[in-house]
Amino acid sequence: MSTPFYELYRRSSIGMALTDSLDELIQSGHLNPQLAMRVLTTFDKSISEGLAQLVRNRAVIKGHLHTYRFCDDVWTFIIENPNFKFDQNTLSSDKVKIVACNAKRPGEQ
Repeated sequence: MSTPFYELYRRSSIGMALTDSLDELIQSGHLNPQLAMRVLTTFDKSISEGLAQLVRNRAVIKGHLHTYRFCDDVWTFIIENPNFKFDQNTLSSDKVKIVACNAKRPGEQ
C-alpha cells in the first residue's frame, strides 16, 4: 500500500480548481467518484514531491505573531503585517496563515 500524503494543497487555488473540475465531471457522469479520489491522491503526491524538488527559494518573514498552534504534528501560524524578504524583492500583506507539516509523510518512520 502506498504512503499517504498531506491533503493540505487541495485548499490552494489550483487544488480547489481541480476539485471543482472533478465535481463537474462526476455530476455530468463522465467520471466516477473512485477515479476522482485517485486523481486527488495523485495530486497530493505530485504537488508535495514537486515543491520539495523544485522550489529552492528562501525568505525572511518579519511580523506580529498573532496565533500559533500545534496539533497532530502540524504547526499553524497566523502572522499579522508580515514582510517577506526574498533575494531582491520585499512583499507585505495584512495577514498570512502558514501551515507547516513534518517533512516525512504520515505513517513514515
